[in-house]
Amino acid sequence: MHLDFFLYLFIFVFGTIVGSFLNVVALRYNTGLPIARGRSQCFSCGKNLEWYELIPVLSFIFLRGRCSECKSAISWQYPSIEFITGALFLAAFIRIGFSEYLLYYLCFIALLIVISIYDIRHKIIPNDLVYLFSGLALLMCLHMWMYADAEHVLLDLSAGPILALPFALLWLISQGRWIGLGDAKLALGIGFMLGLVHGISAIVLAFWMGAAWSIVALLLSKKRLTMKSEIPFGPFLVIGTLIIFLFGWDVIGISSLLGL
Repeated sequence: MHLDFFLYLFIFVFGTIVGSFLNVVALRYNTGLPIARGRSQCFSCGKNLEWYELIPVLSFIFLRGRCSECKSAISWQYPSIEFITGALFLAAFIRIGFSEYLLYYLCFIALLIVISIYDIRHKIIPNDLVYLFSGLALLMCLHMWMYADAEHVLLDLSAGPILALPFALLWLISQGRWIGLGDAKLALGIGFMLGLVHGISAIVLAFWMGAAWSIVALLLSKKRLTMKSEIPFGPFLVIGTLIIFLFGWDVIGISSLLGL
């Protein structure tokens, strides 16, 4: 029991450290700043942060959310992403244990978090990251095929293109006004990652959450909202994907319709 506790604690702490790096990636990506090099600094006064100011989650608490030099507020994004990444890493481990696919899923979580942050901040899904996610998901799918029957092989192979096609058509018909092409690329990877049944569940769940959020935002805002210009859909796809991965829900009974 004690060994399990320390193992879980280690995985959570490891996740928070990864989350700290993900914050750096999301903020520096496409800015010209080096991602893996260079000291972290306060955005307000430019002070180089000491090692004890970079401890995930705890540093934010000890500093009371403010820079030790200029006392400017530190964004809640930093501890939030660190904690969320740690919690998701732990949840993934509890879900699948020391599986041969664990590393795949931890990479998926990390990539999806960065994609979400970037989409929220810039209203666009970065190509390099979504291609990496989709390529890695396809690689895992191919790995899994070694242990699957032919029927499931074809079903999983088709999941990515099937999920991506509606998004691509929406983008094509609207010429990018309704939705971005990045959502189609993200759906491609989601299909390879989750398969057809759970992939469709993730998309449906994402649309439900996106619709609910849009209604609330519309009620609280006097400005006219559109799916693409005001509310990035990528984060909803990511949240839906992670929920379905962790809980395995078939939200609209696709498996029974397909006889699986």
